[in-house]
Amino acid sequence: MKDIEQTQELIDIDKKHLWHHITQHKIFEYKEPFIIAEGKGCRIKDIHGREFLDAVSGGVWCVNAGYGQESIAKAAYRQLVRLPYYSGSAGNPPAILLAQKLSQMIPELSRVYFSSSGSEANEKAFKLARQYNRLKYKMNKYKILYRERDYHGTTLAALSATGQAERTEAYGPFVPGFKSIPAAYCYRCPFGKKYPSCDIQCAHVLEKVIRQENPDTVGALILEPITAGGGIIIPVAEYFEIIQKICRKYAVLLIIDEVVTGFGRTGKAFGHFHWGVRPDIVTTAKGITSSYMPLSATMATEKIFNEFISGSADKTGYFRDISTFGGSAGACAAALENIKIMQEQQLFVNSEKMGAYLLEKLNEFRDMPIIGDIRGKGLFVGIELVSDRKSKMPINEACMAAIVNKAAQCGVLIGKMNRSIPGQNNVLVLAPALVVNKDEIDKIVSAVHNALAEIRV
Repeated sequence: MKDIEQTQELIDIDKKHLWHHITQHKIFEYKEPFIIAEGKGCRIKDIHGREFLDAVSGGVWCVNAGYGQESIAKAAYRQLVRLPYYSGSAGNPPAILLAQKLSQMIPELSRVYFSSSGSEANEKAFKLARQYNRLKYKMNKYKILYRERDYHGTTLAALSATGQAERTEAYGPFVPGFKSIPAAYCYRCPFGKKYPSCDIQCAHVLEKVIRQENPDTVGALILEPITAGGGIIIPVAEYFEIIQKICRKYAVLLIIDEVVTGFGRTGKAFGHFHWGVRPDIVTTAKGITSSYMPLSATMATEKIFNEFISGSADKTGYFRDISTFGGSAGACAAALENIKIMQEQQLFVNSEKMGAYLLEKLNEFRDMPIIGDIRGKGLFVGIELVSDRKSKMPINEACMAAIVNKAAQCGVLIGKMNRSIPGQNNVLVLAPALVVNKDEIDKIVSAVHNALAEIRV
């Protein structure tokens, strides 16, 4: 009875005090909040003891190494006892070693600036790009281009670079100097063309936009390697080579947002490795610690860093920025252990293998009328659902919610697009932890199939 009472007390306190993320709290008038109590591997339990297979790695694709990795917790604990924190204006051993480790993983990016979240990492990238261009070119190359359907964070500048109208609604006016380019979305080509006869117009349009905006004013382009929250959209093989050439031609810095796709999510250490692209700046978070502690990184080339060294000694000649918790010694210690686990347990390889198996099993029921497209890399898979395959009419959000709920009734938590693109929030998302095995993949696929089979659109 005591446990039941304590459980109800937690529910009551939650309703009274906790402001949930992306949640309309009116739902708690007729249902209780979902409260997670523990996890191990790919499985979690709620406060009632109900077990679920978590196919979304913590809800936002971030617990890459899985739950219950004691060595990560112990590494953070040991460091917190020794030294929890000092300002990032000084170094600490875990931060120094993590910066080295990250630069070994992406050798072209030798300088690492730590902060606390993906949004913050992208804010740093925007500031770096603007200041770098002013130092180098002595002109106002301040504009930052972004791609429709991509998402780069919740802060105002990050939202200014986010191509998801429902996420940005109600928060303007936004930061000036941001301009979008069309999505690289073959299933719903913004140009009405078919690959490969399309001449990869979604990439070549970048040059048109730069010229329209005036190349002397365009300083950077930010892209997700795979559009994540906008529908798990994977660009064609030629896309990034064209993009990179255009950026080099007009001296536009290429920023790759690896907040979601970094640290094995796509079957490689970083998503952009699939296309051989060489970015000027990379941002990452989530999987860097598998979300055991808050941490993010903005990585830059030596060329960019040197511009700040050669700049004037006054306040405009160095990166005048600070992140209070960025580079926290405890978080960096957790990240080092997290990366060690990923490498020793070959989790990037497992992501590639299990991701291929997941796609293979999903493709067995690709012919279901409700399925418009199935796409993914590694353990990052999207299933686009339609009410009519010929017209590609998206199913509505009520149906999407029902599918997610039916999968949960089967003991599997799956994800979906959430109020991002008006009328097109119709992609289910599967992104289990990189420790997932075949039996767990089979359970995920079975739950998805059963949920889709019961839906009438």
